[in-house]
Amino acid sequence: MQTKKVALSLHYLILVLTALVIAFPILFALLTSLMTPEDTTAYPPRLIPSSIHLANYVEALRTAPLGRFIFNSLVVSTLIVTGQLITSSLSAYAFSFLRFPGRQVIFYIFLSTMMIPWEVTLIPNYLTMKYLGWLSTYQGLAAPFLASAFGTFLLRQFYLQIPKELYEAATIDGCGHWRFFLKVVLPLSRPVLGTLGVYAFLQSWNMYLWPLLITNKTSMRTVQVGISMLQFEEALSWNLVMAGVVMVLLPTILLLIIGQRQLIRGLMAGAVKG
Repeated sequence: MQTKKVALSLHYLILVLTALVIAFPILFALLTSLMTPEDTTAYPPRLIPSSIHLANYVEALRTAPLGRFIFNSLVVSTLIVTGQLITSSLSAYAFSFLRFPGRQVIFYIFLSTMMIPWEVTLIPNYLTMKYLGWLSTYQGLAAPFLASAFGTFLLRQFYLQIPKELYEAATIDGCGHWRFFLKVVLPLSRPVLGTLGVYAFLQSWNMYLWPLLITNKTSMRTVQVGISMLQFEEALSWNLVMAGVVMVLLPTILLLIIGQRQLIRGLMAGAVKG
């Protein structure tokens, strides 16, 4: 009995230490955002602020239009999530329930696009957006990411678990593909759709290279690009930078907390059947 308690205590101790190591970057950013300028330049470096200096957040908002950057990222992320949910659910349905020549080959070609590095398509995508006149626009920021091979793969794996008898019974009752998709498949797919939505949102929120390339107006910058406006060549104020980073992190942390259950449930559902 004593040995079991010691083993359990050791188990929890390891879990707590691991959690602290993983959460250290976020805790460090939060503590630094509350420091005075003197605390951030002190030697030896301090981990705990000598006093709570909330003025850093006000100063960060004055230095850069972070509210505008957060709004831009929210608009772009919402467009990308909506686009990926629509295109991925429709293409996954086609690969799961429709029968047409070369279905498997087309699906594998579709999956092989996941092996192409994003940087390879950067210049062609930029030239396309320039030709369309979509530079420094929301549609230009979102258009290349409206479809996802990963999303199609994830949803297809889930659709394969839906009993074929259900589809055959619906067909006998006169249910067409669109009705079966909207009335049966989508309601059953809510966990995995939620997973894809959270995943796509986090990916689009953290984009840096594409928004940096395609936008040349400050008013169209997204958060990951705009946060660099808190850095100056003359003097680098880490307390202001970390205050901006904490504000930028808040929406993604809230989304992750809210969607954590859906994320785990959806990934487990997609991993059951290949």
